[in-house]
Amino acid sequence: MTYVNVPWRDQGRTPAERAETLLAELTLEEKVAQLGSVWIRVDDGGEVAPMQDFFAVPGTDLDDRLRDGIGHLTRVHGTEPLSPAEGAERLRLLQERVVAASRLGIPAIAHEECLTGFAAFGATAYPTPLAWAATFDPALVERMAAAIGRDLRAAGVHQGLSPVLDVVRDYRWGRVEETLGEDPYLVGQLGAAYVRGLEQTGIIATLKHFAGYAASRAARNHAPVGMGPREFADVILPPFETALREGGARSVMNSYTDVDGVPVAASADLLRRLLREEWGFDGTVVSDYWSIPFLATMHRVAEDDAAAGALALRAGIDVELPETRSYGRNLVEQVKAGRVEESVVDEAVRRVLRQKAELGLLDGGPLVPEGAADADPDSAANRELAAAVAERSIVLLRNAGRLLPLDPRTTARIAVIGPCADDPRTLMGCYSFPNHVLDRYPSRGMGLPVETVLSRVEAEFPGAAVRYALGADVSGGDTSGFAAAADLAAGSDVALLLVGDRAGMFGGGTSGEGCDAADLRLPGVQAELVEAVLETGTPVVLVVVSGRPYALGAYEDRVAAAIQAFFPGVEGGAALAGVLSGRVNPSGRLPVQIPRSPSINPSTYLQPPLGGRADGITVLDPTPAFPFGHGLSYAPVAYEAMGTSQPECRTDGEIEARVTVRNAGERPVEEVVQLYASDPVAQVTRPVVWLVGFARVPLEPGESREVAFDVPADAFSFTGVDGRRLVEPGEIVLSSGPSAGDLPLSARIRVTGAPGVLGAARRLTTRARLQERNQ
Repeated sequence: MTYVNVPWRDQGRTPAERAETLLAELTLEEKVAQLGSVWIRVDDGGEVAPMQDFFAVPGTDLDDRLRDGIGHLTRVHGTEPLSPAEGAERLRLLQERVVAASRLGIPAIAHEECLTGFAAFGATAYPTPLAWAATFDPALVERMAAAIGRDLRAAGVHQGLSPVLDVVRDYRWGRVEETLGEDPYLVGQLGAAYVRGLEQTGIIATLKHFAGYAASRAARNHAPVGMGPREFADVILPPFETALREGGARSVMNSYTDVDGVPVAASADLLRRLLREEWGFDGTVVSDYWSIPFLATMHRVAEDDAAAGALALRAGIDVELPETRSYGRNLVEQVKAGRVEESVVDEAVRRVLRQKAELGLLDGGPLVPEGAADADPDSAANRELAAAVAERSIVLLRNAGRLLPLDPRTTARIAVIGPCADDPRTLMGCYSFPNHVLDRYPSRGMGLPVETVLSRVEAEFPGAAVRYALGADVSGGDTSGFAAAADLAAGSDVALLLVGDRAGMFGGGTSGEGCDAADLRLPGVQAELVEAVLETGTPVVLVVVSGRPYALGAYEDRVAAAIQAFFPGVEGGAALAGVLSGRVNPSGRLPVQIPRSPSINPSTYLQPPLGGRADGITVLDPTPAFPFGHGLSYAPVAYEAMGTSQPECRTDGEIEARVTVRNAGERPVEEVVQLYASDPVAQVTRPVVWLVGFARVPLEPGESREVAFDVPADAFSFTGVDGRRLVEPGEIVLSSGPSAGDLPLSARIRVTGAPGVLGAARRLTTRARLQERNQ
């Protein structure tokens, strides 16, 4: 039967109305099918999701699995190396089978990973999210996300599994590279920007991992979260709220972990009360891959897959990904047995069908765009954006004696040393397609052109003698290359020493999912390699290309210069070489601290007084080598003045803070002006300082500019003794400077009025306005 003149095809009706009319036509089996998914994979070894081989649905009868319909198609483009034409054809054929196999012919939502760009063969691999965070540039992140969204749409994809909004609490966690750093305000602002970019192209953005995933004990992947409700509310949750309310995300993915003994996949408190009732979210909640059967096998709060499915649906998970294991026929039996009400199924199906209507999947048109086979997922425009993000993300940590940028007249002999110098995979994160999938297909190479740092240094310094030595691999204990590296450095004017990570999955790398670290020493024997090169006496530029910050305290005063790059992507080699030559003036700022010690935590700047340095109380000093927000440029910037619009601010009001900065150098620069708050006396312990606003300020040589921050009193709020979020009357200190550890300007204000208890309408963003330049 062909369904043409039926209400759910009527584009004159709202998506909600179309969903309701279609829901009324479905049998129980067809409803439940809309909550499931199918993943067609070639069994080629290697995992791209935790325990995928254990949980893979047995059997190959695809038509049987599609008999009643299906909600999602999982990673059709992104599971193996398919050209755009091959991926488009596979998706088209699968969608046709979905439509033909089910009674009402409802297509599926196709989802893909997009953490560092469209995770598909030949698609641009952008810098990793920790690098986006280092840009402190929401507008640029939004532009990048829109480009990613256009590539996804051109390939027939509907939903992207990004961004990651987990706030870093321990740098040893393997997935630090996927996050936007350790500050909830920065994470929320950049996460919302990414969501806006993706959603404006029609792609459903998926916030993950809701919530607490990065706060696992001892930084172990999937470990429980031991955190009080106040810290959870004030640090972990705000980025999700911001990305939902100010970004407009239409989907949320649950976290694998448990919080205070309750697995998130089974937490109605998080997924229903908070997310839907308090925040008003009306999109879909999708499960992280196999997190529903994990309720039985890993968390042991359900006796089997069927019981796990019932528990997850009641808690609020609408769609089971990546395959139907706990839902499907198991869930049908649970409903028939009276253990799950059919009305709960209807709630979830209604949301899925509404999104299918929004995506045009109920219109009866082409299921894959006509030009999908000819799409260029690595276009020149993509490369320009990837270069811009990479360049703005690189952080100059130290520049003793202004060695950088390198002067060709005094650095005619350049030694390039280290495992991250000539390996293109060290430029990319674990969810980039080359590292995520292509490591299982070595004959396919990188899938797209990638120039290494070495090749770009050779191009950037054509008149220099550029020579290379590996020194050591990223991991392992082989020191046989040390002597050659030291000899090369000794005979050179400068040594560029590139150390760090190679990302992988589940132990296949030194950073990435399942690649948690015991401490924050450089992996393998790289620390010893650094010492061997330093001992030569040649000026050393230490370049760390990594997915997490590593402890650099042993070198911070001994290297001539130091640079941090967080997996800068396909254009990362050119960006780093440009910083070394001066073609690029570095403007990245640290979204995480750089530790001094490899084993002294906590690893976040958001500490109350007792969490910081405490002379006379303990011999352990957690002071970082380089603080949150730190980053140098090739021109000094002076912080000259700060003031506020008035001395007081009501608990339900706003205060304007004005900061004047001046370029005291001879080169144009972009300064990231940061605004922090502190609360001298509060009813609960508060961080010494916390970020409440930031702005990138372009400055010509000698130019002064003022940036005005419109700070809502809500930015001073916290969860009080009674568990409610409030703005408390009293003194607040606003400070500004180039980092959380260097705040030369401050202004005191008084918050007045009755204590303000905040609800869902609270203001989440500090607006920044730049003074117009004099013409």
